[in-house]
Amino acid sequence: MKIMVKPLLFKSIEIEKMKKLIVLCFMGIWSHQGFAQENEKKVLFVILDGIPADVVDSVSTPNIDKVIAEGGFTLASMGGEVGGYSETPTISAVGYNSLLTGVWANKHNVWGNSIKNPNYNYWTIFRLLRASDPSKKMAIFSTWLDNRTKLVGANLPQTNHFAFDYFFDGMEVDTLNFPHGEDRLYIHQIDELVSKEAASYIRKEAPDLSWMYLEYSDDMGHNFGNSPQMTDGVQKADLQIGRVWEAIQFREKNFKEDWLLIITTDHGREADGFGHGGQSERERTIWIATNSKMTNSYFDQIPEMVDILPSMAAHLGLKIPKKRAMELDGTPFIGPVQATGLKAKQLQGKLELQWKSLSQGHKGRIWVSTTNNFRTGGLDNYWLFGEVELDDENASIALQGIQSEIYKVVLETDSNYLNYWVMKSSGFQKND
Repeated sequence: MKIMVKPLLFKSIEIEKMKKLIVLCFMGIWSHQGFAQENEKKVLFVILDGIPADVVDSVSTPNIDKVIAEGGFTLASMGGEVGGYSETPTISAVGYNSLLTGVWANKHNVWGNSIKNPNYNYWTIFRLLRASDPSKKMAIFSTWLDNRTKLVGANLPQTNHFAFDYFFDGMEVDTLNFPHGEDRLYIHQIDELVSKEAASYIRKEAPDLSWMYLEYSDDMGHNFGNSPQMTDGVQKADLQIGRVWEAIQFREKNFKEDWLLIITTDHGREADGFGHGGQSERERTIWIATNSKMTNSYFDQIPEMVDILPSMAAHLGLKIPKKRAMELDGTPFIGPVQATGLKAKQLQGKLELQWKSLSQGHKGRIWVSTTNNFRTGGLDNYWLFGEVELDDENASIALQGIQSEIYKVVLETDSNYLNYWVMKSSGFQKND
């Protein structure tokens, strides 16, 4: 009997050990997965259309203020270099695309709301993230269908048939459920649905990168100019921001995710508040609000619309391929940054460069190309012209007899690339 009992007892002990081992292994796997998900980076960017900086600064916006209290607020600029090759109309779709691509209109080729011929060789933040990590989930919540179908170019061969994982848009073309009236209240109704859906989807699914676009505030400007209606439009938008902010806080509290929220507008307005599109200071002045605690010194120096893309990439840890990073017009206002504001001009057989240093003791490298093949999907040949001390904030480069219609000058730093074009012709030929 003892002979029979011992093996059974041994077997029982081994079974119990195996059970414990299985439980411990399961707990380890669960713990590892939980750790992998903790602090996962997420981004939501929001465009509230056509709200001048002086209006958002003077109107009560308690929900936007809550976001600012976590991070910060700054005035910013839209419109490129006035009188230069990058001058960009302060028009809605043009502004959206400058944010999406991180480049001005001379590159992305959207010059108006008709969006005739976008240059999809300049990738949106969505395509950059998809190429870097196809597992990332992306969503759009929009009161304007063209944001997805034309600007991002969803399902087009030119964008390699990029597709969102989720989209909620197109209701503005539904005149049955949303009868169009001159008061534009149907747009407010759609904004309401868009913001509620964005909040609901973020709370449940937490896509890695999302865009919410709301239109009503711009309509109030066009219809009423500087007016109580404009103020009301801003306050309505603030309530809609509150919904997505609560959803983000829910995700951060319950899932330990690390969310970046950026709220901005696409343009200012003329002095009377009705129109926009020109280069007056009020039309060019926009604003950025964010919950990020990682903003750098550049954030307080009037950043630009094109700076939002590299800032989102910095939060996501997105490594943009060099050939694309060298084309970006923006400087990240999140994370480390060494320099910004590169300018160049040709003078007596030399390229004279200037920039603004944002750090001390760093070096940079100067690259120059005499081709612009990137614009048509090709590659440009860059020559390394030498190393510079960023603290000097200027450099002079001998062209050594090189003649070209265009010089694409790039300043490479440890944190990003700055680029500037020097062209013989003063203007830029639109290709739309």
